[in-house]
Amino acid sequence: MPGLFDEIKIRELTISNRIWLSPMCQYSAVDGLPNTWHMVHLGKFAMGKVGLLMAEATGISANARSTLHDVGIWNDQQVKAWKLITDFVKQQGSKIGVQLWHAGQKSSTTTPWQGQDYVGLEAGGWQAVAPSSIAFGKLPIPRSLTTDEIKSIVKDYKSAAERAVKAGFDVVEIHGAHGYLIHSFLSPITNIRKDEYGGSFENRIRFVTEVVQAIRQVWPDNCPLFLRTSSHDWIEGGWTTTENTQLAKILLPLGVDLIDCSSGGIKADINYPVAPGYQVQFSENIKKDSKILTCAVGIITEPLVAEEIIRSNKADAVMLGRELLRNPNWVLNAAEVLGVDLEWLNQYKQGKPRKKLPY
Repeated sequence: MPGLFDEIKIRELTISNRIWLSPMCQYSAVDGLPNTWHMVHLGKFAMGKVGLLMAEATGISANARSTLHDVGIWNDQQVKAWKLITDFVKQQGSKIGVQLWHAGQKSSTTTPWQGQDYVGLEAGGWQAVAPSSIAFGKLPIPRSLTTDEIKSIVKDYKSAAERAVKAGFDVVEIHGAHGYLIHSFLSPITNIRKDEYGGSFENRIRFVTEVVQAIRQVWPDNCPLFLRTSSHDWIEGGWTTTENTQLAKILLPLGVDLIDCSSGGIKADINYPVAPGYQVQFSENIKKDSKILTCAVGIITEPLVAEEIIRSNKADAVMLGRELLRNPNWVLNAAEVLGVDLEWLNQYKQGKPRKKLPY
């Protein structure tokens, strides 16, 4: 089996290793524009030799964002700003992807450090929408989408993917997890519709299926398409691991190459069995039951643990989030632990540990 530092080829994209950056919102944009903060934030991980950087959840429209400070990709000005970042990342030898999303029931809030309270229309906010009028926690009840509005959002995903090509991204990931719009269609907890988008499993997956098909019409055939899912809702009557695997099998022939296996987020009052590697089981399940590639995510902090996940075929890659925030040079450190001779950037080679000191 391959190891953590073996390259992986997905369609025509070759990624240098299997240590990837998980998308993490920075809440630092104005009018959806990525800026110097995003350049430095993402750039340091490329300089630290992360194989694939997933840019944070990126709004497909202004009203698709969770906060006023989220990045977006709904206009050409944003495309130009993203292109500066993608060019720099690729110059360092890394690949970069964009995570396209619609926040759905969790839209129009303040940032986490402001308490994630609702931002009303008078303060520049907007009406949250969802498959059904069911509130998330203390947030206001969202408006249930009409069929025409659903079709319009599918077109927004398609347009965002077209702009992702122009912006120089190597990968598109669809955010279908954590209680945001796509996940809230998938889960019976938040989808009580009576039309073709609700009820049966086939109806609840219709929206994400249409999004995938629309994106694949414009996203190049040689470029990978990922989907992040909440593999389990951690609540009775919610989305299940069995359904998640069924969805993976359906989406593989439609052009989804990899399932990024997260979990939870459909309701505000659910307790999770959080522990190191607690979500690896979901990646392993899909690997056993389908031919689709998977990525494991969730409190993966130790190089030897990450290596074991890959070597034992529980996932094809691992995504690190908070651990890379704490240590942007995690990949370089992991190479030392695992005895891998990793080429450092020329500018940083003087900092590479030596087995024998020159004095």
